[in-house]
Amino acid sequence: MTRVAIIAAMPDELKPLVRGWRHERRGQDPSRTVDLWQHQLGQSEWVAACSGAGADAGVRAFTEIEKDGPISMAVSIGWAGALTENVELGLAYKVSGVIDARTGERFQVADWPQGRLVVTNPIVADEREKRRLAATYRADLCDMEGAIVARLAAMRGIPFYCIKGVSDGLTDRLPDFNRFISKSGQMQIARFTLFAMLRPWYWPALLRMGENSRKASQSVAEVLRGFLAGQCLDQ
Repeated sequence: MTRVAIIAAMPDELKPLVRGWRHERRGQDPSRTVDLWQHQLGQSEWVAACSGAGADAGVRAFTEIEKDGPISMAVSIGWAGALTENVELGLAYKVSGVIDARTGERFQVADWPQGRLVVTNPIVADEREKRRLAATYRADLCDMEGAIVARLAAMRGIPFYCIKGVSDGLTDRLPDFNRFISKSGQMQIARFTLFAMLRPWYWPALLRMGENSRKASQSVAEVLRGFLAGQCLDQ
């Protein structure tokens, strides 16, 4: 049995992929729960999980999948911010490598040498931070979980893949999302919604981001399904 771990941050990143899969929520602490979706195809089991944004949440999601059995392959998916103007908003990209901005470590992605380069940052990057990341690492995209999934895969000697959909552009004027992410990586939706409602100058960019995020999730799901189906045929 091949078990594929698919790690994201938020349920909406996974929604188009896991429609119709068996779902369960684990954990007693509401701020540290893990959502799991499972799907069987032939001799393969695909398990998707999310527990919030950031490295700690990525570890929780990965660990919860591993409790049910060894993992054969790990895939980091979800939304990413553009670090250049040369990526298309709402589109998914295969990733060739992931850089951890905290440590400088670089992780190669199996089989996709022509993919985009992602840098994993501990905070949501605004335009100034995006430009710094682009200049420092020559990366195309930034996320918050890719590096931890890559590290966990490397520690276990299993293949790591990464597919990211572009949710926001380099120059988009967006609120500081970091103010609304809890220490456990949970987005505080009620607080953010109230904040955004009272600041109409953010509305156009937030609407664009919402539409781009929806398209990006759909695009990621299509790319990942095609990839995993090919893996099953090769077995």
